[in-house]
Amino acid sequence: MAAPRWRASVLWIWGNGQGLGSLFSLVSKPFCSAAAASTSVNAQRLAERLRAQKQEQDTNKKPVSTNPVQRRVEEIVRFTRQLQRVHPNVLAKALTRGILHQDNNLVVINKPYGLPVHGGPGVQLCISDVLPILAKMLHGHKAEPLHLCHRLDKETTGVMVLAWDKDMAHQVQELFRTRQVVKKYWAITVRVPMPSAGVVDIPIVEKEAQGQQQHHKMTLSPSYRMDNGKMVKVRHSRNAQVAVTRYQVLSSTVSSALVELQPITGIKHQLRVHLSFGLDCPILGDHKYSDWNRLAPQKLSVGTLKKLGLEQSKARYIPLHLHAQQLILPALGSRKEDLNLVCKLPRFFVCSLRRLGLEMPNQDQNENNEAEHLGAQ
Repeated sequence: MAAPRWRASVLWIWGNGQGLGSLFSLVSKPFCSAAAASTSVNAQRLAERLRAQKQEQDTNKKPVSTNPVQRRVEEIVRFTRQLQRVHPNVLAKALTRGILHQDNNLVVINKPYGLPVHGGPGVQLCISDVLPILAKMLHGHKAEPLHLCHRLDKETTGVMVLAWDKDMAHQVQELFRTRQVVKKYWAITVRVPMPSAGVVDIPIVEKEAQGQQQHHKMTLSPSYRMDNGKMVKVRHSRNAQVAVTRYQVLSSTVSSALVELQPITGIKHQLRVHLSFGLDCPILGDHKYSDWNRLAPQKLSVGTLKKLGLEQSKARYIPLHLHAQQLILPALGSRKEDLNLVCKLPRFFVCSLRRLGLEMPNQDQNENNEAEHLGAQ
């Protein structure tokens, strides 16, 4: 009766190094050749699998755009995604490099694009998460966490005020609540507001938009409507909130404008709603409020796309061009004078201005506009 095959391999393993001579030669040679063949096959399969993976990566890899504007848009998309993956210490360090003002009561930072202020579903990292780390970087390891004084939307850039203690934060929040803080935003709009300066005083309410995807948006809830050429008062919605925005066109072309906005009230998405639904001039990159019924990328004219160097299929990546450019805080605590906080425009905003042929206002014009606003108050 033939011995089972496995006995030879066991004997070879036991006899390895035991000087079994001919038995080792007879058994080990066929075994080693089989093992070598098996190793060769496995290595070949591994090499083929690695080549296939590399080919798949090369196929899925997006070609690098030669258009500088397109490259910048892609950079912003990558930067926004990276903000959610960076370590809190790295983010806090980046925020320290954008500090606009610091004293014993306040720290004022330049909020970057794409960074939420508060946590929520799907938010991995936000400004409120790094306030303890930011405080320690500025005042040492024993420093108490900084406190938020107000908020900005995730896509909005610019001036943001933090306080060292809760009492000071409450005082600044009260200034915002009682409308004592002068807030000025700059926005690039699709189309030009008419007239070039004015006040939008239309209440805002949140409603469910009926479309392919049911979603909620802020929208206008006007108190009056036109009926046969006459203005007729309509029933007021109980959920509507008073919303007032002062605006002025700083520079314009046929199809776009740089607009300064001064919100008198502070309703959610107020500036975006008043511009899009009130003046029919949505903010460039506002994919939520450019159309009421749809959640889709902003539709842009052929001329605007050509100036930006983009195709409509890439319009979804255009960032919201809304920047908190200036805050004026009244005297508070030991400070006897108003605190004027100005934040420079982000790089993508400046590039869009240049591409669209919009001019940056000079300092004298800003001062004249500010004097007119103060005189109108």
